[in-house]
Amino acid sequence: MINWNLKNIIVPLLIFLRTSSVQSQEDIKPFLDDFRGTASITQNGISLIPSFSLGDPALIFDIKMTKGRSSFEPDMRFALEGKPWAFVFWYRYKAIQKERFSLRIGAHPALNFRTVNVIRNGFAEELLESRRYLAAEIVPNYKISNKVSIGMYYLRGQGFDDGLKTTNFLVLNSAFTNLYISEQFHLNISPQVYYLTTDDDQGYYVAGFISFGKKDFPLSISCILNKAIDTEIAPEDDFIWNISLNYCFGSTNKRTSKRKI
Repeated sequence: MINWNLKNIIVPLLIFLRTSSVQSQEDIKPFLDDFRGTASITQNGISLIPSFSLGDPALIFDIKMTKGRSSFEPDMRFALEGKPWAFVFWYRYKAIQKERFSLRIGAHPALNFRTVNVIRNGFAEELLESRRYLAAEIVPNYKISNKVSIGMYYLRGQGFDDGLKTTNFLVLNSAFTNLYISEQFHLNISPQVYYLTTDDDQGYYVAGFISFGKKDFPLSISCILNKAIDTEIAPEDDFIWNISLNYCFGSTNKRTSKRKI
């Protein structure tokens, strides 16, 4: 049985994030073109596919290390009690980077964790079970102006253990960034519609991502809203949402947290 202690996980992670932030301007900077990250706490952990959620408070750590057109982006998610929820290790490449049009491709191995109850020597125990996944993405985007863009996101996932085997996730999205509220505050909004298949089931959804931040300040607030339109995929809720407090660090410390897709 794995005994996860929140203090034993969070304290080393915070030390690592702080140390990495300093190193990004000292030791790492000569090798990496950019180092940044976001640490978030939320009352409901929501996945990259927003119809899936943890259903409990969560801590999320996103790190991005960039060299040229390539980036390595670990995404580590924990339940607030300290148990791991998902570890995703993205490799991403900017295949096309024009003034208005861009195309990104990426792939990742991932581990998804769940707690299972077992009987051992006549006693009930909780075990942490990991399931392995591999996925690839393609992300075209067209920039209409400095504040408006439209795009598509497609992800294909394959599971290797018991449970979900095949996932297709197709998104049509738009983004309205750095919307003026005042000299100090700005807003980002990204409405999306998407089609999702999991093995033989399918569903249609709408989602919205909103973030609110202050200029030259590392803390921001973000919100995710997700509504099922017509779905066979169960047992996820018809409507889910969350609010997150985000702390941005690294070489671009003064930015508002944005959804990666």
